[in-house]
Amino acid sequence: MSRWRTRRLAWTTAVLGLVAGCASQPPIEPVPRVDLERFMGDWYVIASTPTPMDREAFNAVESYTLSPEGHIDTVYRFRQGGFNATVETLTPTGFVEPGTGNAVWGMQFVWPIKAEYVIAYLSPDHSETIIARSKRDYAWIMARTPTLPEDRYAALLRKVVEMGYDPSTLRRVPQRWPESGTTPVP
Repeated sequence: MSRWRTRRLAWTTAVLGLVAGCASQPPIEPVPRVDLERFMGDWYVIASTPTPMDREAFNAVESYTLSPEGHIDTVYRFRQGGFNATVETLTPTGFVEPGTGNAVWGMQFVWPIKAEYVIAYLSPDHSETIIARSKRDYAWIMARTPTLPEDRYAALLRKVVEMGYDPSTLRRVPQRWPESGTTPVP
């Protein structure tokens, strides 16, 4: 089987796991409203519950662009296994769920399946966010900067725990970037 087919099969399996039925916990509460234009752009993944494809991600960045059709074009870039590894790129599409204040999306990696994507926390200045799922299987702490002060990280991690997650499932994503101030390219 080709490398591409193997990867596609792995992602399909992961996505099917993501959309499997929710646990008995209540649904994740989304933020009341998201200004999509402000939310667009680059988000550094500070910590996440790794998926089968990014268990050892370094320099992970999720980038969002609002398409003319109203969906969210997404590019997730990371280096698997180290700072010098080859850049991996995934390009799912986000679909905003109507009536959710733009805070709940269906993230589609493989047609026609859409995985739940809930913006569960968003700082007022749009510098930090937590993406969660009602199943409590995956979570992402992201920021507009590649690192956070320890007290900010601890506060965001507490929020994730308050949502019902086991903190031991989250992995801090190593981030190392030049001080160039340019758009991140892992």
